Amino acid sequence: MGEPEYESVVLVKQEVFVYKIPPRQSNRSYRAADWNLLDPIWTGRLRMVSKGRSLCVKLEDKSNGTLFANCPIESYPGVAIEAVSDSSRYFVLRIQDGNGRTAFIGLGFGDRSDSFDLNVALQDHFKWVKNEEKIEKEKVEPKQQLDLGFKEGETIKINMKITKKDGSEASSRLTGKKTGVGGLLPPPPGGNKISPPQAGSPSHQQLPAPAAAATGGQTEWGEFTSAGVQSTTADAAAATPSKTNSNWVQF
Repeated sequence: MGEPEYESVVLVKQEVFVYKIPPRQSNRSYRAADWNLLDPIWTGRLRMVSKGRSLCVKLEDKSNGTLFANCPIESYPGVAIEAVSDSSRYFVLRIQDGNGRTAFIGLGFGDRSDSFDLNVALQDHFKWVKNEEKIEKEKVEPKQQLDLGFKEGETIKINMKITKKDGSEASSRLTGKKTGVGGLLPPPPGGNKISPPQAGSPSHQQLPAPAAAATGGQTEWGEFTSAGVQSTTADAAAATPSKTNSNWVQF
């Protein structure tokens, strides 16, 4: 057993005007200028009430609440309530009695904001009805489950960026350039080299021959035939700098 439906008041306007309208001509829209706006046939209160999904506009006496006319509304926009083409303050209502007979009357507001409130209340109600119907439909017909699995032969490609602590980005791949030993960069090309000392400079002096070589004795450096040979060898060594230590200065 479903929950009982209660009648809810959606909108109340204390003063509205009802007009007798001429028959509609073909498909032409209604115009308030065709009515006798200075002479309404009735003045009273408007109440818009809802009961579940049904909605109706009740025109009642302001003093005792006697019902003057009832306008059930199935949809908006629709034939039950229709705006005129020449003003935003006037509407055409299709009223209905207890026997199902219908008639069309004109409805007007003294202030434009009242007619705006009527439009908003109608739109909000039928928007709610549409959402309720959508929810019920989803309960009966569950949503189709999406197949997110990989098909045969399908692949995906993911691009990743690694962010350092300082906010800069680092590539996830190593570069092809080689660095120096221990992670240090090699020295720049074309560096200045220290030239070897010139002959005759104070730093270029002949070393004296060891005494052991002059006597023909044998030392830990080996045996030499004469001191002259050792002196010549020492002079050549002093005149020709070492290839391996070309950047050092001899003192």
